[in-house]
Amino acid sequence: MQKITPFLWFDNNAEEAMNFYLSIFKNSKVGQVSRYGDAGPGPKGSFMVGSFSLEGQEFMVLNGGPHYKLTPAFSLMVNCETQEEIDYFWDKLSDGGTEVQCGWLTDKFGVSWQIVPTVFAELMRRGDAEKTNRMMAALYKMKKLIIADLQKAYDG
Repeated sequence: MQKITPFLWFDNNAEEAMNFYLSIFKNSKVGQVSRYGDAGPGPKGSFMVGSFSLEGQEFMVLNGGPHYKLTPAFSLMVNCETQEEIDYFWDKLSDGGTEVQCGWLTDKFGVSWQIVPTVFAELMRRGDAEKTNRMMAALYKMKKLIIADLQKAYDG
């Protein structure tokens, strides 16, 4: 068991969200699922809490009711090696959701994601302020990130 596990609160569609994420990430698996019993507060037999893993990262989801809402203040970042990988995750996770800016999207369940090329962090670490500024100016104009356009802006 990992030391820190993201725990996502949903109103009443946690099981649907969990299954959606499991269908997108190839290296994924269901952990444990618990359902409400006679004591409630949800209807007996309905999904209460579940655990699952995506790419080795464990998550938990809860049908906790309408008391709390997910916000972009917390997001899940997917590091992608290729443009094909960015396209895949962007298309799958944004389906029914909202494309935001700078590689961010909110999926149809309200979870915020960042779909980011690994080359972005590599270029940022180089520390060339002028090149980084050009790349960031290009990034601010994008919703889905395009590796070739970021690299071109960086190289000038």
